[in-house]
Amino acid sequence: MTLPDTPTPAPTELLVCTTCRPADWPREGDAAGQLLHEAVQVALMDQAQPALRLRGIACLAACGRGCTAALQARGKLTYLFGDLPPDDQSASQLLAVAAQHQAAADGLLPWGQRPERLKRGLLARLVPLDE
Repeated sequence: MTLPDTPTPAPTELLVCTTCRPADWPREGDAAGQLLHEAVQVALMDQAQPALRLRGIACLAACGRGCTAALQARGKLTYLFGDLPPDDQSASQLLAVAAQHQAAADGLLPWGQRPERLKRGLLARLVPLDE
């Protein structure tokens, strides 16, 4: 007797806008979004999240709400977050919520279970594409 294969959840992809510059951020030097992306890269090296994919995106088109990041996976809800400070705390909380997204079959991130910074700043939650 063979057991049915358990479907492997689709890997979560964490997108971080690398060009975000909040209104009070200087135009010279690194963009705040680039600093957030780098902080997430460093934090990711310290964790074992093999299913997570990190990708820097030149623009997530939420310029008035920078820094921004999104979570997406095939067959799951997509989330877009804004107003994230470009620091280590945002990086670790993004990785924590990405792990929650990965673990949820539908990608649902209940408000009360999200890390503190990701309880606010939600810009969009999009339904999965039909497959």
